[in-house]
Amino acid sequence: MATDLTGPRSGVRLDVAPIQRRTMRLLFTTQIIGGIGVTIGISVGALLAARIAGTAVAGVAQSAGVVGAALLAVPVTRIMARHGRRPGLVLAYAVGAVGGVLVVVAAGTRSVPLLFLGMLLFGGGTAANLQARYTAVDLAEPTRRGRQLSLIVWATTIGAVAAPNFAALADRATTGWGLPPLAGPFAFSATAFVLASVVLLGLLRPDPLLTARRLAAADAPPTAAGPPSDAAPAGGEAVEAPAGGGVGPATTPVAARAPRTAGMRLAWSVVRGQPAARLGITAVAIGHLVMVAVMAMTPVRLGESHADADVLRVVGIVLSLHIAGMYALAPVVGWLTDRLGRRAVILGGVGLLLAACAVAGTAGHHTPRLSVGLVLLGLGWSGTMVAGSTLLSESVSAGVRPSVQGFSDLIMGLAGASAAVLSGFVMQLAGYPVLTLLAAVATVPLVALALRPVPTGAPGEEG
Repeated sequence: MATDLTGPRSGVRLDVAPIQRRTMRLLFTTQIIGGIGVTIGISVGALLAARIAGTAVAGVAQSAGVVGAALLAVPVTRIMARHGRRPGLVLAYAVGAVGGVLVVVAAGTRSVPLLFLGMLLFGGGTAANLQARYTAVDLAEPTRRGRQLSLIVWATTIGAVAAPNFAALADRATTGWGLPPLAGPFAFSATAFVLASVVLLGLLRPDPLLTARRLAAADAPPTAAGPPSDAAPAGGEAVEAPAGGGVGPATTPVAARAPRTAGMRLAWSVVRGQPAARLGITAVAIGHLVMVAVMAMTPVRLGESHADADVLRVVGIVLSLHIAGMYALAPVVGWLTDRLGRRAVILGGVGLLLAACAVAGTAGHHTPRLSVGLVLLGLGWSGTMVAGSTLLSESVSAGVRPSVQGFSDLIMGLAGASAAVLSGFVMQLAGYPVLTLLAAVATVPLVALALRPVPTGAPGEEG
């Protein structure tokens, strides 16, 4: 349904629906490209790190990419807050491309420090893919936010599910270039990131976040003090009412007076005052932590029972099934998020994560059963990610939304990085079953928060 938003003070009638459809088509395309880039590298990252630095360090190397994505969320969202989504997404993909090139060089020189630096920067591709989901809801109708966000999450399926199976082909194709084993996939990743950044640079116009802000500013009534509510205070940032009717803390003093340089401090202040935003961030972070902890060591687990000649093929199949679980049913998860409510889908996601840990942890070296566990792991991640991200986005105003979303990705990334670092050591010292048990225990804080009684009329708690 077309949505016409009219700014009473601007006198200009703007039909948002065509802008949103164009944005969704563009994001859908770049998510496919970016999904290939991220996943084809991740699928061999642990194996490459294990061969260069050892199994225990493999988890640390994998975590470098997660940390990179988390840390890059800070400058990327700061750029978005000031200049819009387009320059932030372009920068993130460009940094990811540089990281892919450095990993290729590290594989050739067997340089562990360069490998870590390359994986750190490679996280830029993940940062861009994650921020794209938020870009999808800037101009979305309130009743369709979950579905719009989930469509962009789902778009990654097309590239990401196929990418692990392309890893062996990419590795063979680059042998003639003189690249060492397992380096070829990262060369392909760098190419994909460059392509995605060029497409966004040229075509993401008008910028959806800047458009949402202009609409919110046009709809806001003038204040009694004289200047309109969207006017920025001296040395500060304009703060508007949420685009699309979202409920957020735009009227609170901390949001209204926040300076541009506040960054993560502003985000934390806003989240601290919003129970719905806190639940959204916690769901995203813990769901990601559990997923990364189990997924990161699964290729190493498979390597224990498969020869070198077969391991890439088997890892490709298992990770493809896992990624299908993460993304393929995302539109259904988004529909359920809008239909049943954010909290219900978050709890459903936790239930799937617990089932995944039980199945994978008791699979032994039975690859089909392990594959089922990884599919459940992906489905649980999808539930916490889609519902949590939707709840977070609608709980804060357009003026502070990029900072809060960046804060969420920072927390999510650090949680995943911690899981990736510890997973290698747990795997080496206690084994894969203990790793899955600890991952299941990590969901307890989220369950407690999600089951906390909801005050009547609390914003953002229901779909």
